[in-house]
Amino acid sequence: MSKSHDYIIVGAGSAGCVLANRLSEDPDVSVLLLEAGPKDHWWDWRLHMPSALSYPMQGKTYNWDYWTEPQPTLAGRRMHWPRGKVLGGSSTINGMAYVRGHALDYERWAQEDPALAHWSYPNVLPYFRKAEARGKGPDAYHGGEGPLRVSTGIAQNPLYRAWVEAGVQAGYDRTEDQNGYQQEGVGTMDMTVHEGRRWSTAMGYLRPAMSRPNLTVRTGVSTLEIILEGDRARGVVVADAADGLERLYAEREVILSAGAIGSPHLLMLSGIGNADELKAAGVTPRHDLPGVGENLQDHLEIYVQQESREPITLYSALNPVAKVKIGLEWYLRKTGLGATNHFETGGFIRSRPGVRHPDLQYHFLPMAVRYDGRNPSDRHGYQAHVGPMRSKSRGKMRLANADPAAHPIIDPRYMSHPEDWEEMRAAVRLTREIFAQPAFDRFRGAELAPGPDVRTDAEIDAWVAQNCESAYHPSGACKMGSDPMAVVDGDCRVHGIRGLRVVDSAIMPSIVSGNLNAPTVMLAEKAADIIRGREPLAPSNAPWHEDPHWDTRQRPRAPEVGAREAAE
Repeated sequence: MSKSHDYIIVGAGSAGCVLANRLSEDPDVSVLLLEAGPKDHWWDWRLHMPSALSYPMQGKTYNWDYWTEPQPTLAGRRMHWPRGKVLGGSSTINGMAYVRGHALDYERWAQEDPALAHWSYPNVLPYFRKAEARGKGPDAYHGGEGPLRVSTGIAQNPLYRAWVEAGVQAGYDRTEDQNGYQQEGVGTMDMTVHEGRRWSTAMGYLRPAMSRPNLTVRTGVSTLEIILEGDRARGVVVADAADGLERLYAEREVILSAGAIGSPHLLMLSGIGNADELKAAGVTPRHDLPGVGENLQDHLEIYVQQESREPITLYSALNPVAKVKIGLEWYLRKTGLGATNHFETGGFIRSRPGVRHPDLQYHFLPMAVRYDGRNPSDRHGYQAHVGPMRSKSRGKMRLANADPAAHPIIDPRYMSHPEDWEEMRAAVRLTREIFAQPAFDRFRGAELAPGPDVRTDAEIDAWVAQNCESAYHPSGACKMGSDPMAVVDGDCRVHGIRGLRVVDSAIMPSIVSGNLNAPTVMLAEKAADIIRGREPLAPSNAPWHEDPHWDTRQRPRAPEVGAREAAE
């Protein structure tokens, strides 16, 4: 096996699989893709059945299983950060929600730093389209022939329809496509599911490319360090169970796509980062780049849960006999309750007047259960996952020590900005108001969470501190830009190091308003053209929606006649 390739990609996740496919389209270059985890075995139903999403996320076979430092604002709790350790990375263990964020997220990137002008919404929308094969077919916002299969929830359960109707009754818009012209409002959600199977980037991008003679994929290989010669990256040092330590060389570039945690971690292990902190961890500094590990961001969410008076929720699916029936139907036909992630409706709203685009996101679920599958309630219920999209809190990562096997110290500094608490209080109260609408009258039982005793600001704050969870959207610790804390430039090249790029969610300068998988795929699609020196796709002229009265009102219109607010 050759130990020299044109490109070495570290990490076969949401971005790495995209890059492996696109770079190896050129038959004149050789590409090596390295993955620390195993293959996404076809026989492991936990990886491919959409409704089984909580199993790989909570195990360690396919999961790096990171934990944060205790968070003083969250009652000293350590928060779980699962990340994919398998072909497809987190796209193989995530919740499969296909959400792009708002157009103004990308406009913000471009406007806040002139070096990122080519990451504006008109410039990134063509790459979202290039990546996508939408089940409903293409239009100005969606692609029809891309590798990433995307379907839309069919929302047959009456509770899904009640959620949308209740949102409309409360004064919010109904939006037919949260990833199209109008994000703001309530409606169906898209998912990376195709014909009843999870459609990870391993399925969409990597498998079709693995037969190419110029692409080599190695699993079970841990990357320990980037080989630096002066100011140039020459390759990587890896550990393989069969071959031991190896030095692998890149003739053109080393590309880190090891993820929001893995990429900054590997930079620091290689001596690239804050020189003083590297010395303190026992690593010899090779290039002082203080932004590595800084600017860490995530989404928090809470679960507002209501008892259902009708036995139509997914609670019925929890008994062993029902699970066997669901599993058999999925195994034989790829249909039924096993063939969906169950996040089939949701929404985006603004928490208060003066917010230009939605800062609260909803995933509605016809069951009362945590996202990770733990602690289901003992009765029929339904819930809305809701959380702020653009927290002003910023955390950081740093090395625990020089051992590549040691997890880094992760401190997101959740809820360290006072506006985060204002948004969370609004999230609770606005969700209660939606659940109080007439559309839910026939279903609504007692409030299960936060519960009737949680009303005041102080009570809501205390409940949030004890019960909020990560939405598993870490990003930003290798931010893209031109300021002194930027780690990569607008072309994803590490500042001050030739032949080294980072391409994954770590390079987001600021977190986008929604789930991060679809934006990460877009980043990699656009970066692939940059790396190959290709002409970028022509900018889109598709418009986007903004409430014309966003500065004076919280929602598009007053609640409908007969609608009501939740009792406070």
